[in-house]
Amino acid sequence: MTSDKAVLIHFSGHDHPGLTAELTSSLARHQIVVLDIGQAVVHESVSLGILIQMPTAGSFASAKTDLTARANELNLQVRFVSVPDDSLHHWLRGLHKQHFIITVLGRSICANHLARVTSIVAAHEMNVDRIDRLSGQLSSDDPSGNACIELAVSGEGAREPAMRAEFLVAAQQLSIDIAFQRESIFRRNRRLFAFDMDSTLIQGEVIDELAKLAGVGDQVSRITEEAMRGQLNFDESFRQRVALLKGLEEQHIHTLLRKIPLAEGAERLIRTLRLLGYKTAILSGGFTFFAHHLQQMLGIDYVHANELEIIDGVVTGRVIPPIVNGDRKADLLAEIARDEDISLEQVVAVGDGANDIPMLRLAGMGIAYRAKPLVRQSAPQSISSLGLDGLLYLIGVRDRDLHPHEPSA
Repeated sequence: MTSDKAVLIHFSGHDHPGLTAELTSSLARHQIVVLDIGQAVVHESVSLGILIQMPTAGSFASAKTDLTARANELNLQVRFVSVPDDSLHHWLRGLHKQHFIITVLGRSICANHLARVTSIVAAHEMNVDRIDRLSGQLSSDDPSGNACIELAVSGEGAREPAMRAEFLVAAQQLSIDIAFQRESIFRRNRRLFAFDMDSTLIQGEVIDELAKLAGVGDQVSRITEEAMRGQLNFDESFRQRVALLKGLEEQHIHTLLRKIPLAEGAERLIRTLRLLGYKTAILSGGFTFFAHHLQQMLGIDYVHANELEIIDGVVTGRVIPPIVNGDRKADLLAEIARDEDISLEQVVAVGDGANDIPMLRLAGMGIAYRAKPLVRQSAPQSISSLGLDGLLYLIGVRDRDLHPHEPSA
């Protein structure tokens, strides 16, 4: 053992307060140099690993005897493993690998989900460095419950595109979401969330509901669907749809404010973001009258949407330019970030339609939320299985972090 330069000491057993302090104090008494340390607790069982620099033979024998006795007193198992020089060098080289975060989300997470995800990781010769549960539970009888685990992995960055493609297929087959992102200083330091409105923050398309009031619902819905799939130019399709609203009385428009509900988890997400100090924005190809209603309801900081022209209490069938299309959304996102002195790396954009793709690609994190296939394939991240509050997991927020602020049952 003395020919090697390091020793890994592993403690395991029932966890209790003060355990780590007791063990590290024993190391300190022998002036042991710690090279690495890691601890995990699962269901009150602790696993603590400490990599130490090999001291002189005599002093290590004394330290080993002391640590073994202390572990026995604490009802812990202890193992001492000599680390060969080549293994130590391999570990040191690993510190310079690319680091990634894999977030697995669903209503529940089962062993087959974990097996599929970790098999993909292993197939690409990446190492799982850490696994954390971010949700309260991984399985629940509540059909609207959230389940989430986060894996920190490391390996070669060149593997990233292939892994993303495999995770996308796995997510579709398993009916879960798998987010794969590079670990960086920005991941837990986002500062601005920008949302599309229709079918993202709210459950439906305002223009479709207006069309129903005007008696042209089927015509407008068909055009809307083609536009969101990217089959029609947004500006032209938008003008066509608005033209069909001509003659609709203004008094009918405002009945929609009470008719279209918020998306699942929207209120909790926005409330939490405001609590954490985030700026929020609505960048919508929908209409300002509804966007401003959401702004007042949720406390949104910025709103940019289309202005429906109304003269003498009647919709004219025209929209006041400029139209908020995909390129305009991206420009507005960059403008807000610049005005707030926020790096684009610190921006999260969320949307569901083809006209959201430019801003999803521009933001540091672009998320396709319950989106059309074209958007899911084009966006860096895609979430479909949970409500909007599931996005909190992607910025590393755990349920237990928010527990004191949640309303009591």
